[in-house]
Amino acid sequence: MAKRAGWLGRLGNRLSRMEARLQERRAEVEAESILAAPVPVTAGGAARTSVGTRGGAGAPAAPAPTPAPSTPAEQPGHPHPHPPALHGRPDPVSVVPWGMRVAAEVSWRLLLLAGMLWVVMKVISEVRLVVLAFAAALLVTALLQPFVVRLRRLGLPRGLATAVTAILGFVVIGLVGWFVVWQVMENLDDLSARVRDGINELKLWALDSPFHVTEKQINDIAKNLSETIGTNTEQITSAGLQGVTVLVEVLTGILLAMFSTLFLLYDGKRIWTWVQGLVPAAARPGVAGAGPRAWRTLTAYVRGTVLVALIDAIFIGLGIYFLKVPMAVPLAVFIFLFAFIPLVGAVVSGALAVVVALVTQGPWTALMVLLVVLAVQQIEGHVLQPFILGRAVRVHPLAVVLSVAAGGMIAGIGGAVVAVPLVAVTNTVVVYLRAYSRDQLLHGAAAIGPGPHGSTAFEQAARGAERDQRA
Repeated sequence: MAKRAGWLGRLGNRLSRMEARLQERRAEVEAESILAAPVPVTAGGAARTSVGTRGGAGAPAAPAPTPAPSTPAEQPGHPHPHPPALHGRPDPVSVVPWGMRVAAEVSWRLLLLAGMLWVVMKVISEVRLVVLAFAAALLVTALLQPFVVRLRRLGLPRGLATAVTAILGFVVIGLVGWFVVWQVMENLDDLSARVRDGINELKLWALDSPFHVTEKQINDIAKNLSETIGTNTEQITSAGLQGVTVLVEVLTGILLAMFSTLFLLYDGKRIWTWVQGLVPAAARPGVAGAGPRAWRTLTAYVRGTVLVALIDAIFIGLGIYFLKVPMAVPLAVFIFLFAFIPLVGAVVSGALAVVVALVTQGPWTALMVLLVVLAVQQIEGHVLQPFILGRAVRVHPLAVVLSVAAGGMIAGIGGAVVAVPLVAVTNTVVVYLRAYSRDQLLHGAAAIGPGPHGSTAFEQAARGAERDQRA
């Protein structure tokens, strides 16, 4: 009973304190409403004070003015007919929780960025040929620019060094392409004969297999294939015409890439200076520092990829050659070219080599080619790429797969080739700008962009005042 009586006493004390606080708050609200109400002015003029008259201190005090009779709405117990709408209420912005405000701020910015990216993607899809040609020119320029620098150090003028490097680079690329076409044409008849022999061997294996396939069923399949080709002659012809259109676009893109490479090699610094002039003045120092780092990342990526692709092509090509698979040199060149598409290119080129070995030499040789391809690719992925490319252009495999898939969906094979270097360069730029902005804040530089406003600014000011008081 004593404990219960003590608990009831404490509860009564708390209720008394709460009632006292409510009365104080009610008195404050009434005082604010009285101060906010207009002061009535009598007909005789301003109200007089009761401290005294001209007669001196002993004179009787003047009677206080009689207050005007209050209306029923102003009497106690009757609410004010038109109370102030926001009197005594907090700012609506301050009532919204901090997390919701942050989510709203981030949401509309993300929507704006998504709309901008959608517009950029639509523009790129409309001028895809120009964008891919310029991207290829950037990659070739990153590969050839060190040669221009070395020729300049040897004393050659800038124009002559650029011309020599561009001509030699284009001649080498053209010779590689011509060699591939020549090897394919030279081995085409042999490959066709090997394919026919492989099909006959596959037919004999199917007849002797436990699947009980008859020769009539095989002949029916061949007949259906020939009829399908005959009925779809128009589609095949239109596909051929479309192939001619694609060939014309490829030649146009090659010419655009050649001219862009020439001007980037000769006038790259002035073009970069012009690009910096398009950026707002407050952001130019950060962009000026991010540009050279992005270019070094791109140069390292192109050099490392070329070296890794060359090693893959040489060792896989030697394996195919010693296994006596036809067209070993063209297959090695295809492996070199497909190595510029990370992960996906290695799978496609390796599968092509295995299929050619299966059709021409049989399953045992195809299995050996598969083992050679897997061994070389494992050495490439775990030894060559980390050692040659380094940490400067290291990209997570998930980012590589997603970027290659997105680039292929947007711009085909060219987009798949450009996607990974674009992701590597973007990663370098973002990391540098983040570190640059952190250094600027540490050194007391003003933050770029508008400052906080509204209740956010009020809360930040209050937090700053609290930190100053604690200090």
